Amino acid sequence: MTLAWRRRELLALPGLLLVAAALRLPDLATRGTWDADQGHDMLTLRALIRDGVVPLLGPPTSIGDVHHGALYYYLLAPAAALTGGDSPLAVVAWIALAGIAAVGVTWWLARSVAGPVAGFVAGLAMAISPAAVDESTFIWNPNLIALSSAVALAGAWRAWTGRRPGWWLVAAVGTAITMQSHVLGVTLLPVVGALLVADIRRRVAPTERRTLIRAGVGGLAIVALSFLPLVIHELTTDFSEVQAALAYLRAGGDPSSVAPIPRFLVVASRVLSWPLVGLITTGLSAAVVAIIGVVALAGWRFVAAVGLERVAVRWLALGLAWTSLALTVISPSLATVVEGLPNDHYHAFGDPMVFVLLGVGLAALWQGRERAVAADSARAAPTEDPAPAGVSAMTPGRLLAVVVLVAVVAWAVPHQPPAVAADGGFPAAESAAARIEAAIPQGSIAIGSLPVFKTAEAYVYPLRRDGRQVDSVSLAGRPPGGGGPLVVVCDSLFETAIGAPCGGPAEAAAVGGRSADLVDRFRAAPRQTISIYRAAPVLAVR
Repeated sequence: MTLAWRRRELLALPGLLLVAAALRLPDLATRGTWDADQGHDMLTLRALIRDGVVPLLGPPTSIGDVHHGALYYYLLAPAAALTGGDSPLAVVAWIALAGIAAVGVTWWLARSVAGPVAGFVAGLAMAISPAAVDESTFIWNPNLIALSSAVALAGAWRAWTGRRPGWWLVAAVGTAITMQSHVLGVTLLPVVGALLVADIRRRVAPTERRTLIRAGVGGLAIVALSFLPLVIHELTTDFSEVQAALAYLRAGGDPSSVAPIPRFLVVASRVLSWPLVGLITTGLSAAVVAIIGVVALAGWRFVAAVGLERVAVRWLALGLAWTSLALTVISPSLATVVEGLPNDHYHAFGDPMVFVLLGVGLAALWQGRERAVAADSARAAPTEDPAPAGVSAMTPGRLLAVVVLVAVVAWAVPHQPPAVAADGGFPAAESAAARIEAAIPQGSIAIGSLPVFKTAEAYVYPLRRDGRQVDSVSLAGRPPGGGGPLVVVCDSLFETAIGAPCGGPAEAAAVGGRSADLVDRFRAAPRQTISIYRAAPVLAVR
């Protein structure tokens, strides 16, 4: 590698991290969405920090009463502790730093596979990705997955290339965090495990095999240990999570009206296009181009690459294929895009694979060569780029690589998340809480949500942070009788499920038609209507 290229290498990673930081850190107080999930997470963290209530379960999933892993809260606890659980901004900043770190890990992984050009392309694509930036700017359990899965993949690859079994433990840590952050993260386990099995099979010496097997067992122990809070919970609650999962399965699981093959195509399309263009329905043409590009580059390198690059490309490409197939079976609802809700973060563990394959493919175009078998057999370092001898001619391959990279940048720059979230973020929830407190200046506040399967914790958190006593109540049914003040939060996205429109009819039906007791009604966010009643029916406190 020439001196000029070494200088570029010294600048590449810091430059990519600066770009990632510049796109993630500004306006963190306002750009992240704020809803029930975010309120629930901050309430849990506040209880952990202030009251010592250690959560044994993570956030609720969308499948009945089943939950994600509690490790998610433990990872966010240090940031929450800085302000006693009273600052969502501190937690979002922690998540943003994780997103920046994911860029660095992905850069290293791509560089170790196919050299500096691959690392730069993969790192840049992730640094500016609208999806990756979005994942870094609000509180949600899947938003830690980009870093944890990148660590898992990088650890596994380092173990393979360096023949150092200890790195499998690093891969296990990343895999465990991915699985804890979202239940669908279990899909990553076979991807990492496949390379471990291949590593064991290629070892000839019995001592090396035994060492690797011990490392594999240690990795499985790390993954199992991450579920210790769940085990404690199950042993102390008569296996409530298991019962909830069984009840969900008996009820039919996650049905889909889409046939298996079209469902697979939709899920695979979302997995491949999301990292580069974001939600497929917001840029269908760009998504199609991205899918074709990724598949073409990966398919080309799958066949043409040799040596370590070939191993990596086949591992990651098959990993994406497995991810798409597994999610088609495990989560059929991914075949339907729900506008207005966070969507593809569920499978963010596939994002680093897409970025690395893009980087490897463009690096091969730029270098305009096939890796020589002789060089590989001579154990040439995969990070040494054999092409920097100073040739500056713009070959067709280089021109195509530049065009593709420019297209990725051209799409990403104007599609960055806005400085203020569509729902106003946490500041809007703070303002709504202040208006509720003005209408109910004293005493406890009962608050319920429509639809009834959604909580009102988006507003419970700022109210409790202000020191108010808040009781979450169920609005199911129309129980007779009167009570204290009641706040009803109605989400218009779910009006079909509610059975009536927000802003009057839905709320009147929920409180037994007591519209005469209405004190105030206002739009707290584009979807959220808040109604405040002077007196309320007697409702069951949850």
